[in-house]
Amino acid sequence: MSIKQSLGYRNLIQEKTRFALSMSGITLAVMLILLLNSLLAGLYEQFGSYLRHTPGSVVVSQAGINNFIGATSTLSSSTVDAISETEGVSSAIPILSQFIILELHDKKQPAYLIGYDPSIGGGPWQLAAGREALTGNEVVFDRTLANRHQIKVNDTFNILGQQFTVVGLSDETASWMTSYVFMPKSTMESLLGLTGDSSFVLVTAKAGVTPQKLIENLNAVFGTQATPEDTVIANDLNLFARFFSAPLQLMVGIAFLIGTLIVGLIIYTATAEHQQEYGVLKAVGTHNALLYKTVAIQSLIVASLGSLAGVALTFGVARLIMSIRPQFLIRIEPTPMVEAMLAGMVMALLGAFFSIRMVTRLAPAEVFRK
Repeated sequence: MSIKQSLGYRNLIQEKTRFALSMSGITLAVMLILLLNSLLAGLYEQFGSYLRHTPGSVVVSQAGINNFIGATSTLSSSTVDAISETEGVSSAIPILSQFIILELHDKKQPAYLIGYDPSIGGGPWQLAAGREALTGNEVVFDRTLANRHQIKVNDTFNILGQQFTVVGLSDETASWMTSYVFMPKSTMESLLGLTGDSSFVLVTAKAGVTPQKLIENLNAVFGTQATPEDTVIANDLNLFARFFSAPLQLMVGIAFLIGTLIVGLIIYTATAEHQQEYGVLKAVGTHNALLYKTVAIQSLIVASLGSLAGVALTFGVARLIMSIRPQFLIRIEPTPMVEAMLAGMVMALLGAFFSIRMVTRLAPAEVFRK
Protein backbone atom coordinates (compact mmCIF):
# COMPACT_ATOMS: atom_id res chain seq x y z
CA MET A 1 0.00 0.00 0.00
CA SER A 2 1.44 3.43 -1.01
CA ILE A 3 1.92 6.35 1.39
CA LYS A 4 -1.12 8.23 0.12
CA GLN A 5 -3.32 5.13 0.30
CA SER A 6 -2.08 4.24 3.79
CA LEU A 7 -2.54 7.75 5.15
CA GLY A 8 -5.94 8.24 3.53
CA TYR A 9 -7.20 4.88 4.81
CA ARG A 10 -5.81 5.36 8.32
CA ASN A 11 -7.27 8.85 8.65
CA LEU A 12 -10.69 7.43 7.87
CA ILE A 13 -10.80 4.37 10.09
CA GLN A 14 -9.04 5.99 13.04
CA GLU A 15 -12.38 7.51 14.05
CA LYS A 16 -14.86 4.74 13.30
CA THR A 17 -17.96 6.73 14.23
CA ARG A 18 -17.04 9.52 11.86
CA PHE A 19 -16.28 7.01 9.11
CA ALA A 20 -19.68 5.35 9.63
CA LEU A 21 -21.46 8.72 9.52
CA SER A 22 -19.66 9.70 6.34
CA MET A 23 -20.51 6.41 4.64
CA SER A 24 -24.10 6.64 5.85
CA GLY A 25 -24.45 10.08 4.25
CA ILE A 26 -23.40 8.71 0.86
CA THR A 27 -25.50 5.56 1.33
CA LEU A 28 -28.70 7.47 2.06
CA ALA A 29 -28.07 10.04 -0.68
CA VAL A 30 -27.39 7.35 -3.32
CA MET A 31 -30.40 5.36 -2.12
CA LEU A 32 -32.69 8.37 -2.38
CA ILE A 33 -31.38 9.33 -5.84
CA LEU A 34 -31.78 5.80 -7.20
CA LEU A 35 -35.14 5.29 -5.50
CA LEU A 36 -36.65 8.49 -6.89
CA ASN A 37 -35.35 7.86 -10.41
CA SER A 38 -36.62 4.27 -10.26
CA LEU A 39 -40.01 5.50 -9.06
CA LEU A 40 -40.10 7.89 -12.02
CA ALA A 41 -39.22 5.03 -14.40
CA GLY A 42 -42.02 2.96 -12.86
CA LEU A 43 -44.53 5.76 -13.30
CA TYR A 44 -43.54 6.13 -16.95
CA GLU A 45 -44.03 2.40 -17.50
CA GLN A 46 -47.47 2.47 -15.86
CA PHE A 47 -48.64 5.33 -18.06
CA GLY A 48 -48.12 3.32 -21.23
CA SER A 49 -49.14 -0.09 -19.87
CA TYR A 50 -52.56 -0.31 -21.57
CA LEU A 51 -51.39 0.61 -25.07
CA ARG A 52 -48.27 -1.55 -24.82
CA HIS A 53 -50.29 -4.63 -23.86
CA THR A 54 -53.17 -4.13 -26.29
CA PRO A 55 -52.80 -5.12 -29.98
CA GLY A 56 -52.34 -2.21 -32.34
CA SER A 57 -49.40 -0.09 -33.52
CA VAL A 58 -51.47 2.99 -34.46
CA VAL A 59 -54.00 4.85 -32.31
CA VAL A 60 -56.84 6.53 -34.24
CA SER A 61 -58.68 9.32 -32.44
CA GLN A 62 -60.85 12.30 -33.15
CA ALA A 63 -59.02 14.95 -35.20
CA GLY A 64 -56.78 17.13 -33.03
CA ILE A 65 -56.37 14.51 -30.27
CA ASN A 66 -52.96 12.87 -29.88
CA ASN A 67 -53.17 11.70 -26.26
CA PHE A 68 -54.79 8.61 -24.76
CA ILE A 69 -54.96 9.18 -21.00
CA GLY A 70 -56.81 12.34 -20.08
CA ALA A 71 -58.05 13.00 -23.61
CA THR A 72 -61.70 13.21 -24.73
CA SER A 73 -62.19 11.72 -28.17
CA THR A 74 -65.40 10.70 -29.95
CA LEU A 75 -65.65 8.59 -33.09
CA SER A 76 -69.03 7.65 -34.56
CA SER A 77 -69.88 4.08 -35.51
CA SER A 78 -69.70 4.99 -39.20
CA THR A 79 -66.22 6.45 -38.69
CA VAL A 80 -65.13 3.27 -36.91
CA ASP A 81 -66.44 1.22 -39.85
CA ALA A 82 -64.51 3.43 -42.28
CA ILE A 83 -61.34 2.93 -40.23
CA SER A 84 -61.81 -0.85 -40.23
CA GLU A 85 -62.26 -0.85 -44.03
CA THR A 86 -59.24 1.36 -44.72
CA GLU A 87 -56.63 -0.15 -47.01
CA GLY A 88 -53.74 -1.73 -45.08
CA VAL A 89 -55.71 -2.37 -41.87
CA SER A 90 -55.42 -5.92 -40.53
CA SER A 91 -57.43 -5.42 -37.34
CA ALA A 92 -59.20 -2.53 -35.63
CA ILE A 93 -60.16 -2.55 -31.95
CA PRO A 94 -62.66 0.18 -30.97
CA ILE A 95 -62.76 1.13 -27.30
CA LEU A 96 -64.54 3.64 -25.09
CA SER A 97 -62.58 5.38 -22.34
CA GLN A 98 -63.62 7.72 -19.55
CA PHE A 99 -62.22 9.02 -16.29
CA ILE A 100 -64.64 8.39 -13.45
CA ILE A 101 -64.73 8.89 -9.68
CA LEU A 102 -65.73 5.84 -7.66
CA GLU A 103 -67.15 5.96 -4.15
CA LEU A 104 -65.34 3.20 -2.26
CA HIS A 105 -65.74 3.02 1.52
CA ASP A 106 -66.77 6.67 1.65
CA LYS A 107 -63.62 7.68 -0.22
CA LYS A 108 -63.41 9.11 -3.71
CA GLN A 109 -61.18 7.05 -5.95
CA PRO A 110 -60.29 8.07 -9.53
CA ALA A 111 -60.43 5.28 -12.09
CA TYR A 112 -60.04 4.96 -15.84
CA LEU A 113 -62.99 3.10 -17.35
CA ILE A 114 -62.38 1.07 -20.51
CA GLY A 115 -65.27 -0.29 -22.57
CA TYR A 116 -64.27 -3.05 -24.98
CA ASP A 117 -65.75 -5.78 -27.14
CA PRO A 118 -64.67 -9.13 -25.61
CA SER A 119 -64.89 -10.80 -29.02
CA ILE A 120 -62.37 -8.35 -30.53
CA GLY A 121 -60.05 -7.40 -27.65
CA GLY A 122 -58.99 -4.33 -25.76
CA GLY A 123 -59.74 -5.65 -22.27
CA PRO A 124 -57.48 -6.79 -19.42
CA TRP A 125 -54.36 -8.58 -20.63
CA GLN A 126 -53.69 -10.48 -17.40
CA LEU A 127 -56.21 -11.76 -14.86
CA ALA A 128 -55.31 -12.51 -11.25
CA ALA A 129 -58.73 -14.00 -10.48
CA GLY A 130 -62.10 -14.61 -12.12
CA ARG A 131 -62.82 -14.00 -15.80
CA GLU A 132 -63.34 -11.23 -18.32
CA ALA A 133 -66.45 -9.05 -18.35
CA LEU A 134 -68.60 -10.48 -21.14
CA THR A 135 -72.16 -9.18 -20.86
CA GLY A 136 -74.47 -6.95 -18.88
CA ASN A 137 -73.31 -5.12 -15.76
CA GLU A 138 -70.06 -7.03 -15.32
CA VAL A 139 -66.70 -5.42 -14.66
CA VAL A 140 -63.09 -6.44 -14.21
CA PHE A 141 -61.50 -4.49 -11.38
CA ASP A 142 -57.82 -3.77 -10.89
CA ARG A 143 -56.45 -6.20 -8.28
CA THR A 144 -54.37 -3.60 -6.42
CA LEU A 145 -57.29 -1.22 -6.03
CA ALA A 146 -59.58 -4.12 -5.11
CA ASN A 147 -57.23 -5.26 -2.34
CA ARG A 148 -57.05 -1.74 -0.91
CA HIS A 149 -60.85 -1.67 -0.60
CA GLN A 150 -61.47 -5.35 0.20
CA ILE A 151 -63.30 -5.95 -3.09
CA LYS A 152 -63.53 -9.56 -4.23
CA VAL A 153 -64.93 -11.46 -7.19
CA ASN A 154 -68.77 -11.45 -7.13
CA ASP A 155 -68.91 -8.27 -5.02
CA THR A 156 -71.12 -5.45 -6.30
CA PHE A 157 -70.59 -1.70 -6.26
CA ASN A 158 -71.97 1.46 -7.83
CA ILE A 159 -70.67 3.13 -10.98
CA LEU A 160 -72.41 6.34 -12.05
CA GLY A 161 -75.66 5.28 -10.39
CA GLN A 162 -75.75 1.67 -11.59
CA GLN A 163 -74.86 -1.54 -9.77
CA PHE A 164 -72.10 -3.68 -11.25
CA THR A 165 -70.75 -7.11 -10.36
CA VAL A 166 -67.02 -7.79 -10.19
CA VAL A 167 -66.35 -10.91 -12.26
CA GLY A 168 -62.55 -10.62 -12.45
CA LEU A 169 -59.48 -8.94 -11.00
CA SER A 170 -56.77 -7.73 -13.38
CA ASP A 171 -53.01 -7.53 -12.86
CA GLU A 172 -50.57 -4.80 -13.97
CA THR A 173 -53.40 -2.30 -14.40
CA ALA A 174 -52.68 0.04 -11.47
CA SER A 175 -50.73 3.25 -11.03
CA TRP A 176 -50.24 5.83 -8.31
CA MET A 177 -52.79 8.12 -10.00
CA THR A 178 -55.55 5.83 -11.23
CA SER A 179 -56.45 2.22 -11.95
CA TYR A 180 -58.21 0.59 -14.89
CA VAL A 181 -61.74 -0.80 -14.68
CA PHE A 182 -62.98 -2.83 -17.67
CA MET A 183 -66.54 -3.49 -18.83
CA PRO A 184 -68.27 -4.52 -22.09
CA LYS A 185 -68.41 -1.63 -24.55
CA SER A 186 -72.17 -2.01 -25.06
CA THR A 187 -72.70 -1.67 -21.30
CA MET A 188 -70.52 1.42 -21.13
CA GLU A 189 -72.38 2.98 -24.07
CA SER A 190 -75.62 2.58 -22.17
CA LEU A 191 -74.03 3.91 -18.97
CA LEU A 192 -72.78 7.07 -20.73
CA GLY A 193 -75.82 7.51 -22.97
CA LEU A 194 -73.94 6.83 -26.20
CA THR A 195 -74.98 4.78 -29.24
CA GLY A 196 -72.21 2.98 -31.07
CA ASP A 197 -69.61 5.69 -30.40
CA SER A 198 -65.98 4.94 -29.58
CA SER A 199 -63.17 6.98 -28.12
CA PHE A 200 -60.23 5.37 -29.92
CA VAL A 201 -59.54 2.64 -32.44
CA LEU A 202 -56.36 0.59 -32.02
CA VAL A 203 -55.18 -0.45 -35.48
CA THR A 204 -52.77 -3.16 -36.60
CA ALA A 205 -51.27 -3.04 -40.10
CA LYS A 206 -51.40 -5.85 -42.62
CA ALA A 207 -48.16 -7.63 -43.39
CA GLY A 208 -46.00 -5.58 -45.75
CA VAL A 209 -47.74 -2.26 -44.99
CA THR A 210 -45.37 0.30 -43.49
CA PRO A 211 -46.50 2.34 -40.46
CA GLN A 212 -46.14 5.56 -42.46
CA LYS A 213 -48.36 4.26 -45.29
CA LEU A 214 -50.96 2.99 -42.81
CA ILE A 215 -51.08 6.38 -41.05
CA GLU A 216 -51.47 8.18 -44.39
CA ASN A 217 -54.40 5.93 -45.30
CA LEU A 218 -56.06 6.36 -41.90
CA ASN A 219 -55.69 10.13 -41.90
CA ALA A 220 -57.72 10.17 -45.11
CA VAL A 221 -60.77 9.15 -43.06
CA PHE A 222 -62.68 12.37 -42.35
CA GLY A 223 -62.48 13.72 -38.81
CA THR A 224 -59.76 11.37 -37.56
CA GLN A 225 -56.13 11.55 -36.54
CA ALA A 226 -53.83 8.53 -36.67
CA THR A 227 -50.78 8.55 -34.38
CA PRO A 228 -48.12 5.89 -33.76
CA GLU A 229 -48.62 4.13 -30.43
CA ASP A 230 -45.15 5.14 -29.14
CA THR A 231 -45.90 8.79 -29.92
CA VAL A 232 -49.20 8.67 -28.04
CA ILE A 233 -47.47 7.16 -24.99
CA ALA A 234 -44.77 9.84 -25.17
CA ASN A 235 -47.44 12.56 -25.40
CA ASP A 236 -49.16 11.19 -22.29
CA LEU A 237 -45.87 11.24 -20.43
CA ASN A 238 -45.15 14.81 -21.51
CA LEU A 239 -48.64 15.86 -20.45
CA PHE A 240 -48.46 14.41 -16.95
CA ALA A 241 -44.71 14.57 -16.29
CA ARG A 242 -44.88 18.22 -15.32
CA PHE A 243 -47.01 17.30 -12.31
CA PHE A 244 -44.57 14.85 -10.75
CA SER A 245 -41.25 14.89 -12.66
CA ALA A 246 -40.07 18.34 -11.53
CA PRO A 247 -40.70 17.71 -7.78
CA LEU A 248 -38.95 14.34 -7.94
CA GLN A 249 -35.96 15.78 -9.80
CA LEU A 250 -35.78 18.60 -7.24
CA MET A 251 -35.64 16.00 -4.46
CA VAL A 252 -32.85 14.19 -6.34
CA GLY A 253 -30.89 17.46 -6.47
CA ILE A 254 -31.43 18.05 -2.75
CA ALA A 255 -30.25 14.51 -1.94
CA PHE A 256 -27.11 15.08 -4.01
CA LEU A 257 -26.40 18.38 -2.24
CA ILE A 258 -26.92 16.92 1.24
CA GLY A 259 -24.67 13.96 0.47
CA THR A 260 -21.95 16.28 -0.81
CA LEU A 261 -22.14 18.48 2.29
CA ILE A 262 -22.03 15.52 4.70
CA VAL A 263 -19.00 13.97 3.03
CA GLY A 264 -17.31 17.34 2.66
CA LEU A 265 -17.76 18.20 6.33
CA ILE A 266 -16.47 14.85 7.59
CA ILE A 267 -13.49 14.67 5.22
CA TYR A 268 -12.63 18.29 6.07
CA THR A 269 -12.71 17.48 9.80
CA ALA A 270 -10.54 14.40 9.31
CA THR A 271 -8.05 16.43 7.27
CA ALA A 272 -7.96 19.27 9.81
CA GLU A 273 -7.23 16.85 12.66
CA HIS A 274 -4.20 15.47 10.80
CA GLN A 275 -2.65 18.75 9.69
CA GLN A 276 0.65 17.88 11.38
CA GLU A 277 1.00 14.69 9.35
CA TYR A 278 0.40 16.59 6.13
CA GLY A 279 2.78 19.30 7.33
CA VAL A 280 5.52 16.72 7.93
CA LEU A 281 4.98 15.30 4.44
CA LYS A 282 5.24 18.79 2.93
CA ALA A 283 8.33 19.56 5.00
CA VAL A 284 10.17 16.50 3.64
CA GLY A 285 9.41 17.54 0.10
CA THR A 286 6.21 15.65 -0.72
CA HIS A 287 4.55 17.19 -3.76
CA ASN A 288 1.10 18.71 -3.40
CA ALA A 289 -0.25 16.30 -6.03
CA LEU A 290 0.44 13.37 -3.71
CA LEU A 291 -1.37 15.09 -0.86
CA TYR A 292 -4.33 15.88 -3.11
CA LYS A 293 -4.57 12.22 -4.04
CA THR A 294 -4.44 11.26 -0.37
CA VAL A 295 -7.48 13.41 0.43
CA ALA A 296 -9.26 12.26 -2.72
CA ILE A 297 -8.66 8.63 -1.79
CA GLN A 298 -10.37 9.17 1.57
CA SER A 299 -13.41 10.51 -0.24
CA LEU A 300 -13.42 7.77 -2.88
CA ILE A 301 -13.19 5.02 -0.24
CA VAL A 302 -16.25 6.48 1.46
CA ALA A 303 -18.04 6.94 -1.88
CA SER A 304 -17.34 3.41 -3.11
CA LEU A 305 -18.53 1.69 0.05
CA GLY A 306 -21.45 4.10 0.51
CA SER A 307 -22.59 3.79 -3.11
CA LEU A 308 -22.62 0.00 -3.00
CA ALA A 309 -24.51 0.06 0.28
CA GLY A 310 -26.92 2.65 -1.17
CA VAL A 311 -27.75 0.46 -4.17
CA ALA A 312 -28.28 -2.58 -1.92
CA LEU A 313 -30.48 -0.55 0.43
CA THR A 314 -32.57 0.70 -2.50
CA PHE A 315 -33.64 -2.84 -3.39
CA GLY A 316 -34.80 -3.45 0.16
CA VAL A 317 -36.63 -0.13 0.48
CA ALA A 318 -38.25 -0.55 -2.95
CA ARG A 319 -39.55 -3.98 -2.01
CA LEU A 320 -40.92 -2.60 1.26
CA ILE A 321 -42.68 0.33 -0.45
CA MET A 322 -44.27 -1.87 -3.12
CA SER A 323 -45.49 -4.33 -0.50
CA ILE A 324 -47.10 -1.54 1.53
CA ARG A 325 -48.27 0.55 -1.45
CA PRO A 326 -48.50 -1.81 -4.46
CA GLN A 327 -49.91 0.96 -6.67
CA PHE A 328 -46.36 2.32 -6.85
CA LEU A 329 -44.07 0.57 -9.31
CA ILE A 330 -40.35 1.05 -8.59
CA ARG A 331 -38.35 -0.07 -11.61
CA ILE A 332 -34.64 -0.36 -10.74
CA GLU A 333 -32.67 -0.57 -13.99
CA PRO A 334 -28.91 -0.87 -14.66
CA THR A 335 -28.44 2.62 -16.15
CA PRO A 336 -29.95 4.57 -13.20
CA MET A 337 -27.99 2.27 -10.88
CA VAL A 338 -24.70 3.22 -12.53
CA GLU A 339 -25.72 6.89 -12.60
CA ALA A 340 -26.49 6.83 -8.86
CA MET A 341 -23.10 5.28 -8.09
CA LEU A 342 -21.35 7.85 -10.27
CA ALA A 343 -23.29 10.56 -8.41
CA GLY A 344 -21.85 9.14 -5.20
CA MET A 345 -18.32 9.46 -6.61
CA VAL A 346 -18.98 13.02 -7.71
CA MET A 347 -20.32 13.84 -4.22
CA ALA A 348 -17.10 12.53 -2.74
CA LEU A 349 -14.84 14.52 -5.05
CA LEU A 350 -16.83 17.72 -4.53
CA GLY A 351 -16.85 17.08 -0.80
CA ALA A 352 -13.03 16.76 -0.85
CA PHE A 353 -12.58 20.14 -2.55
CA PHE A 354 -12.31 22.26 0.62
CA SER A 355 -10.04 19.70 2.27
CA ILE A 356 -7.71 19.86 -0.73
CA ARG A 357 -7.67 23.65 -0.50
CA MET A 358 -6.69 23.37 3.17
CA VAL A 359 -3.78 21.07 2.31
CA THR A 360 -2.70 23.37 -0.50
CA ARG A 361 -2.47 26.38 1.81
CA LEU A 362 -0.81 24.43 4.60
CA ALA A 363 2.55 25.90 5.69
CA PRO A 364 4.73 23.33 7.53
CA ALA A 365 6.33 25.97 9.77
CA GLU A 366 2.94 27.15 11.01
CA VAL A 367 1.84 23.60 11.75
CA PHE A 368 4.90 22.93 13.93
CA ARG A 369 4.41 26.19 15.85
CA LYS A 370 0.84 25.18 16.91
